[in-house]
Amino acid sequence: MKINRRMFMASGALASATAVVPAWAQLRIEITGVGANQMPIAIPRFQGTNNAPLDIASVVTADLERSGVFRAIKIQGELTAEDMKTPRAQFWRTMGASYLVIGSVEKLTETRYAVNYRLFGTTEDKIIDQKEFVVNHADLRLTAHRIADAIYEKLTGEGGIFASRLAYVLQRGQNSYELVVSDSDGENPQTALQSTQSIISPMWSPDGMLLTYVSFEANKPVIYLHDVRTGNRRLIASFKGNNSAPAFSPDGKTMAVALSMGGGTHIYLMNTNGTNVRPFTRSAGIDTEPIFSPDGQFIYFTSDRGGSPQIYRQPVAGGAAERVTYNCGYAISPAVSPKGDKLAYIARFDGAFRVTTLDLTTGAQLVLTDTNRDESPTFAPNGKILVYATRDGGRGVLSTVSLDGHVRTRLSGQNGDIQEPTWGPLLK
Repeated sequence: MKINRRMFMASGALASATAVVPAWAQLRIEITGVGANQMPIAIPRFQGTNNAPLDIASVVTADLERSGVFRAIKIQGELTAEDMKTPRAQFWRTMGASYLVIGSVEKLTETRYAVNYRLFGTTEDKIIDQKEFVVNHADLRLTAHRIADAIYEKLTGEGGIFASRLAYVLQRGQNSYELVVSDSDGENPQTALQSTQSIISPMWSPDGMLLTYVSFEANKPVIYLHDVRTGNRRLIASFKGNNSAPAFSPDGKTMAVALSMGGGTHIYLMNTNGTNVRPFTRSAGIDTEPIFSPDGQFIYFTSDRGGSPQIYRQPVAGGAAERVTYNCGYAISPAVSPKGDKLAYIARFDGAFRVTTLDLTTGAQLVLTDTNRDESPTFAPNGKILVYATRDGGRGVLSTVSLDGHVRTRLSGQNGDIQEPTWGPLLK
């Protein structure tokens, strides 16, 4: 039986784990929207690419285009020796490029590579950023993401997003589920868990080394903590009744979970090893889907205590819960931006479930999507993009959307339904 978070507001189901193995299918990225005032940038092939196992320039280009902030100027082949040494500013301006990426990759040993990158401003006629990386061959893709982050940060003033990971659930059949970890662009997918029943509510630890999730084992939902480096996992919540919706505190020392061991489903706090369990919310309704604010002072959660599901928040230090969402009749699945200024959630309008944001300073609500069955929004590390699950042609896919709703991408798999995404932090 397929279970998703919306269904689990009421029910539950069984699973078996395996070691980390490669996932069968990678994601296909389609850009379905574009941003205004895109920066034109030329990214020729890095010098030495023919002797490397990865085309770094193509990864950097795809990252920057996917952000919606950049427009890549198509360039064939590598730079000339002249441009490698002293770029021709006027020539590249004529090509329409405001910026030029100059890169090289050199094989040092059988497994080690030196990667050099420089960012040239054609208007300033000077190098405005440069970095050198010496990395193992397995880290070349991560290095490409780091270069894209460096460019993004230098030219926008915002933090990067590309050197991070996604986790999501892939359903291949009625009784086949996988918890998959991939790069932020969907590449390099690895299956962390295989199950014969549903997996829901994956969530990254603040350091990006652990995943917690709900697995339906022993005929009920239980919570595991999973080390993505080793593949080892540990049962941390298997109390009487349902154990669901785990979330880490910003310092990684505490978890908020939804438990029904006392009768109704309410929010509890506990140590990340499953000890020191104590109640946090109490109401006549269902309290679930907790998420900490970035400063750790509040927990946002979904509750139907007022008659219909809405988002509430309650101080961690103690105090009454207050309702946050008012401009829709149904709101679930809260996510808080890294700066703590935006709340994302799924709101229902005329029967359609859509990704919506609330400005926590002004109270302005904005519907970001035009699809009908959106689920599980989660912010990118810099808070500028959301990834969420939706349906396309009867299949589950992941999509991203910018905070103004203008830039959208779709990440669809070749085989199966994709659901329950969570975006991890930047990799250190």
